[in-house]
Amino acid sequence: MPKPKVFEKPIGFRDYLPDVVKKLRAIEHRVLGCMESWGYEQIMTPTMEFYDTVGVASATSDAKLFKLLNNRGTTMVLRSDMTAPIARVVSSLLKDQAMPLRLSYHANVFRSIEEEAGREAEFYQTGVELVGDGSAEADAEVIALAIASLKAAGIERFKIAIGHVGFLNGLLEDALQDRPEDQAALKEMLLSRNYVGYKDLLNKLNLSSEISKELADLLRLRGGEETCERALRVSSNETARAAIEHLCQVWAVLKAYDVTEHVLIDLTMIGDFSYYTGMTFEGYAADLGFPVVSGGRYDTLLDGFGHPAPATGFAIKTTRILELLDLEQNEEVLPTIIVYDEYSRSEAIQRAQAMRQAGQAVITSKLSGAQELSSIVKDGRTTSYEGRLYADVIAFTEKGAGAK
Repeated sequence: MPKPKVFEKPIGFRDYLPDVVKKLRAIEHRVLGCMESWGYEQIMTPTMEFYDTVGVASATSDAKLFKLLNNRGTTMVLRSDMTAPIARVVSSLLKDQAMPLRLSYHANVFRSIEEEAGREAEFYQTGVELVGDGSAEADAEVIALAIASLKAAGIERFKIAIGHVGFLNGLLEDALQDRPEDQAALKEMLLSRNYVGYKDLLNKLNLSSEISKELADLLRLRGGEETCERALRVSSNETARAAIEHLCQVWAVLKAYDVTEHVLIDLTMIGDFSYYTGMTFEGYAADLGFPVVSGGRYDTLLDGFGHPAPATGFAIKTTRILELLDLEQNEEVLPTIIVYDEYSRSEAIQRAQAMRQAGQAVITSKLSGAQELSSIVKDGRTTSYEGRLYADVIAFTEKGAGAK
């Protein structure tokens, strides 16, 4: 491999320039504020974890983990999600805290990718974990909070699709007993949204017409509250029926939150993380083909850390929201610039300090002998000086201190 040029960076990583950082921080601030108003407290965990603890517990495939060795030869990983690190903290530092715990976060995560355009190896997530409550009320709470968080971020047109891992597991338990490879192949088709491939695979499995129809009808189980009723008629399997009854309860709570206009039931959804054990969901914004939020229930993850507890949560793909929003007009706050000559330096800097303490953004700049204040150009609510825009320009000079 040739030596990289001095300005190059690894594929999948990006630089965030000031205007983009402003947008990202604005989204982060509003979403975390929304989560705080629901009683979620922010947590921070290390960027690097032990492979044998968080790395193994993570649902990210081993090939997508960034691994490295510390100076003792121990294998480390860059965190690939925040759920596993938070499970570690809950099982150790917070193990004596009263349940349920409501935790929020904003963090960068890392996943190794193939060298293909448009994929990010480092991206930002803002999310929550609700630990210690296994009820339908808790699942509905995180879905309703995800909806509120997307609105706080500035997204108005979106849909949340909810499913349940147990429903598909129950169907396949009956239809494909002792055929785990075929079950896994069908799940992979659904996970990749390859519905044509799913139907083709069904036709190749030599199933009875009744079972084949039952599994094919799964693709039609999408919609509102009526989908629960239709799903209950599809299978008599106890696991599948328990999953649907749980989703019916979740829907009833979402009706109380008055958010069902944003929600649909999609029983082809199984979630892309292996630790999901129950309800899963994804949120899609208009005009963007990738999910901007995803989450679900993971009741067995904390078992691996020696502190069993039910849990549910979600993560918003904050960097994907950047692609949807134009916050420039709403978020851009132009600073004021104070220019001064050598005779007015103290007065000018004192004025700048007072304005900063009052919450204003202020830049100071010493005039050179050749600079002319005639370069100040007023244009509505902004002022141009030396080719850049400012909220205002204040000049402190021997001839006229504090002039605008």
